[in-house]
Amino acid sequence: MAETYAVVGLGRFGSSLLESLISDGQEVLAIDNNTEMIQNYMGLATHAVIADAQDEESLRELDLASFDHVIVAIGHNQQASILATIILKDIGCKHVIAKAENNLHARVLNKVGADEVVRPEHEMAQQVANRLVSPNLLNYISLSDDYSIGEIKITNFSFINQSLADLDIRSKYGLNVIAVKAHDQLSFSPEADYVLNIGDVLTVIGTSEDVQKFDRLVSGIKQ
Repeated sequence: MAETYAVVGLGRFGSSLLESLISDGQEVLAIDNNTEMIQNYMGLATHAVIADAQDEESLRELDLASFDHVIVAIGHNQQASILATIILKDIGCKHVIAKAENNLHARVLNKVGADEVVRPEHEMAQQVANRLVSPNLLNYISLSDDYSIGEIKITNFSFINQSLADLDIRSKYGLNVIAVKAHDQLSFSPEADYVLNIGDVLTVIGTSEDVQKFDRLVSGIKQ
């Protein structure tokens, strides 16, 4: 089911997000104070309007409170980002996602009411670093400061020919297995009697520390 999104700021992050949402069939309102930028996206976005994100009256007139999600994707102008977030919450927007440039910016955005704060460059750098350091950690999603989801490829021969029940991953490693991928087939909530093979990919959830420890363990013995 399509939901409604408003993207405030059409820099690299905002425009990429807009394009992804449109390709997924979502309804998207594009907002920027740059006339040329808005003209570039008039044929792509559901609607595209010129507006100043720091002008409360302009944002009210757009009826942004009726949107399911409003994303403040403003780039390096942290003052504009913070003020826009305050205004959007004040006018009743249900779910405001704000892009932060750094930790301090993120803390301020949280304090002024952002429902969710993202740092795309930081998150991408973390994913690349994790991939370089742990090549069997195929995907890594940070859920919070403490918890993560990891997709881990089994390359340790001591783990094969054992069932999930035998390995007792939850008790021994503090992780819940939420999916298994084998031969391009993905199974959610796998049965306890599922037997692992080399090359299987486990999707696990738990503390970031436990996910990383488990990755090092299942990657430890290669033949």
